[in-house]
Amino acid sequence: MIAIDLGSNTLRVLEYDCKTSKQIVAYEKVVKTADGLAEFGTINDDAIGRVISAIKEAQEKIDFSSQPIKAVTTEAVRRASNSKYVLEQIERKTAVSFEIISGEEEARLTLSAVKNRLTKLHYASDTFVLVDIGGGSTELIFHYKNEMISRSFPIGIVTIAQTYTTLENIQKVLPREMLDMQMFCAEIFSIHGKPHSFVATAGTPTTVAAMKLGFNYETYDASKINGTSLEKNELDFYLQKLLDMPFEEREIAVGTGRSDLIAAGILIYKHLYTLLEFDSGIVIDDGLREGVILDMCKERAV
Repeated sequence: MIAIDLGSNTLRVLEYDCKTSKQIVAYEKVVKTADGLAEFGTINDDAIGRVISAIKEAQEKIDFSSQPIKAVTTEAVRRASNSKYVLEQIERKTAVSFEIISGEEEARLTLSAVKNRLTKLHYASDTFVLVDIGGGSTELIFHYKNEMISRSFPIGIVTIAQTYTTLENIQKVLPREMLDMQMFCAEIFSIHGKPHSFVATAGTPTTVAAMKLGFNYETYDASKINGTSLEKNELDFYLQKLLDMPFEEREIAVGTGRSDLIAAGILIYKHLYTLLEFDSGIVIDDGLREGVILDMCKERAV
């Protein structure tokens, strides 16, 4: 089985064996799908070219021809006025057909993957809040025993970084930009109470966790990242550490062309700790891609 997640910043591909519940090949590439989206409302040809190139690179590592594939895409393509054209171009050049999924479906699949990983880690928490900080949106997913309450907000690391350009500007506007999130959290807390745990997934939390554990972009090990604890006050330290690095060292640490986005993401991430009233949280690498695979395996078993 192959799952493909085309996000607003990254293309993630996973080949998986449902019988053994084992990952065979994992591939990901920063493609900046949402590059220019905040300004022009469209996905530009350069971004389409990067996506196509990344899919072709994945096809060199994974045999796409002999097994079922499910390819999904999220906020950047949901928002783009030229989404039909974008997906037609990708399919014409790669033979991969993408489905645009809703924020609700994205939340359901991501939660499924994270719950599965937490179970494997023997992490006991019947209520938690999961944040998925993407390139074009952030999902807040509240899990109360058997109930999921989620909402997608159009605030992501690519769109925020490109709209406000400097960290000083981003810092100033985040309370206003994230006011809807704050109101949503307050409403959920008033009805259901504060969750017991705070869990984060996607590139920003996993990159900060990798820095904490001494990994760089090339040596990144998802199995070590899963379950890493991060304190709110550690985020300032790792942001400053990133900013203090020479440019070349920064590129090695967090990946080519990612440092400005990760810096913006850390500011968003820290503000989420504040909104959700947590000082500590854990990081999970699994996300939408893994949720898609789990769904495919369940369908196959029926």
